[in-house]
Amino acid sequence: MIKFYKLLFLNTLIFSTLLVISSYSWFSMWMGLEINMMSFIPLMINSKNIFSSESALKYFIIQALASNILLFSIILNLHINPLFFNNNILMIMLNCALFMKLGAAPFHFWFPEIIMGLNWNNTLILMTWQKIAPLIMISYNFSITLFISIIIIMSSMISSIQSLNQINLQKILAYSSINHMSWLIASLINMQIFIMYFIMYFILSINIIMILNINKIYSLTQLFYSLNKFKYFKFIFSLNFLSMSGLPPFFSFLPKWLIINKLINNNFFMLSLLMLVSTLIMIFMYIRITLPMLMINHMEMISHSKNIFKLNLFIYLTNMISFMGLMIFLILFF
Repeated sequence: MIKFYKLLFLNTLIFSTLLVISSYSWFSMWMGLEINMMSFIPLMINSKNIFSSESALKYFIIQALASNILLFSIILNLHINPLFFNNNILMIMLNCALFMKLGAAPFHFWFPEIIMGLNWNNTLILMTWQKIAPLIMISYNFSITLFISIIIIMSSMISSIQSLNQINLQKILAYSSINHMSWLIASLINMQIFIMYFIMYFILSINIIMILNINKIYSLTQLFYSLNKFKYFKFIFSLNFLSMSGLPPFFSFLPKWLIINKLINNNFFMLSLLMLVSTLIMIFMYIRITLPMLMINHMEMISHSKNIFKLNLFIYLTNMISFMGLMIFLILFF
């Protein structure tokens, strides 16, 4: 049963993001971010999870700090004489606040810790919808400078390395989200590629998190044991993880390829190389998850049981879009 107050705050969450996107002034964007923060915190509270209040408090502190830095940089930008204060420093301050809200490295330390105290529905919102407003604000004054390049490299490398020794699926998806943030930031070089990549990331996150939420799976051990009875279910879930890695026949290959192509055309060779190396590490991590699920033990039956879990129509539809996404994107965008 959906509670009324959660429906109300979900509507204000959507409204605040649309307010940021449609605003013409920095102050109204900041106001939209504040409404967004205060709308998401009540959604995080869950009486069945004792860690949700702790996560909500951590989220409030981090977001309030980032909002203060953002407002401070906006006020300085409006009132400080450029002869006495360099405008590049103000842009770095503003971008630091937005990267802190995104959870991009090196401002990422709060992100996995907060996700650990949330349920899967709130994890999905934090990984996808909450990224839209800060990314749109970054795109308004975006250019790949040395500072932006360092943020992209650190987000891709740190997340890929720290995800290797994780067994908790929420932390794995948190570091995966930080890695995808590096690609999303780099994709801002072309807005059409950014929209394509975000749609891909949004659909894949929905596919994976819905399957985990239905089965109440939170660790790799649970994942390997709980999906053994559901062969088709396990196969679909494995393909979603492989698709998120960016392997060629799957959904995310095209936007990643376009981002690399755009970066190389703009002479960002070292940035492209480091992003590709970090992606290879992430592919290894995804294969480490999917390979045990695709293997069949000698004691297992290949055919599924009669009590197999029945996927609903929405999961079938989103997974079909995921697996045929490369063909759909080629038809729509080319």
